Amino acid sequence: MDKNNLLRCLAENGYNVSFGARKHFATYDIVEKIPNFFALVVLIIGVWQLYAPDYKYCKEVSLGLIIVSIIALTISMYNSQKEQYKEVGNRLIILHNRLRAIYYRVISSSSDDFTGEEGEMQNILDDYYNISISKQITMSDWYAHYKFFFQTQ
Repeated sequence: MDKNNLLRCLAENGYNVSFGARKHFATYDIVEKIPNFFALVVLIIGVWQLYAPDYKYCKEVSLGLIIVSIIALTISMYNSQKEQYKEVGNRLIILHNRLRAIYYRVISSSSDDFTGEEGEMQNILDDYYNISISKQITMSDWYAHYKFFFQTQ
């Protein structure tokens, strides 16, 4: 592979690995934060319903609370794996940094033979495929985009 194609391949793979890390972190954040937020909202509304039991839309509010509770329960099913998402995200950041180092090494090289770098890139991608968790929580793509494009450089 020539230098330009290798640089492009390194950049694309670096993006994919970095986005994968953000997606793992997004799943971790959602599982960590959303159930507590839902519990607080449900508690506040429940106390309010005790205060005003004759509210006109009490049944609808109760239905909404049940739906929110079901969503929180569904999210909490990921709770046992939550730390694994964080660990894999950290490992993927390390792989991304290794790809970036290869990119900078290739860009500053005057050599025409990059077989070592290609092999190193392939080993990193093999690690990426082996450690990534394919089961991600709903909306993690959206949150990962936010984390990737608005929270990082």
